Amino acid sequence: MRLFVPPSPPGSPALLVIAHGSRDPRHAATVHALVRRVRALRPGLRVATGFLDFDSPSVSGQLDRLARDGVRDVVALPLLLTRAFHAKADIPAVLREASRRHPALRIRRAGVLGPSPLLTDALERRLYEAGLRPGDKGSTGVVLAAAGSSDPEAIAVIADIAREWWHTGWCAVRPAFASASLPRTEDAVRALRAEGVRRIAVAPYVIAPGRLPDRIDAGARAAGADILAGVLGPAPELARLLLRRYDAASSPAERGTPGNVVGVPGRAAGPVLPVGSGHGMNGTS
Repeated sequence: MRLFVPPSPPGSPALLVIAHGSRDPRHAATVHALVRRVRALRPGLRVATGFLDFDSPSVSGQLDRLARDGVRDVVALPLLLTRAFHAKADIPAVLREASRRHPALRIRRAGVLGPSPLLTDALERRLYEAGLRPGDKGSTGVVLAAAGSSDPEAIAVIADIAREWWHTGWCAVRPAFASASLPRTEDAVRALRAEGVRRIAVAPYVIAPGRLPDRIDAGARAAGADILAGVLGPAPELARLLLRRYDAASSPAERGTPGNVVGVPGRAAGPVLPVGSGHGMNGTS
């Protein structure tokens, strides 16, 4: 059943999708494909894309452009799966700096994408596209392969997702990470095999291709995984989830929520946090 997504009413805030960026050109191409799907789902909504690093246009550049065009209300939506460094430090710093430059621009910060049942639906879509059948669920162990993070909150969220997903009927679901945390994808595959799981599938919990997803791919192949799914990419479920986060951030109930509104017309923004490095569990760098 297709989910009906209503068009945006006149005067709705613009949507700025904030992606990490990557030296790998597949990353930007995948992000743009996802944004095109969002636009198709919500006619009339102005949707822009900005990158934190490597790719252009930058987040700051897109906010400058929106302000020049007379936009007065924008929802900034991080294309991140967990609340790690980028969601907690990098993005708020960039948005606060833009608010200082454009005090008439109201910037509302949407929540990160995960966790959400729509994400596990998208993971299953990719597994079935890779050759798994719905009837295989009870005899298949899944490695939920995320990018990895040094943030304990982000790691705990991945473990929770794996546990909840297992309760939907999989033989087993184990988290794994491409960097910063353990176990690695290949180690999780081998552990499931040692426990007697006959069919093992690897589901990358990442949005776009890049160095870390390639590491997940290599680990899965090296350990002999039976099924290797593709990245989430422009999955329909992911596009609907972006709009769900946008709607939540732009709803009247959220407009005055502390921490949600970065810039308020006529009010100075707060201090700027230093911008550093770290993985935001988008897994594309």
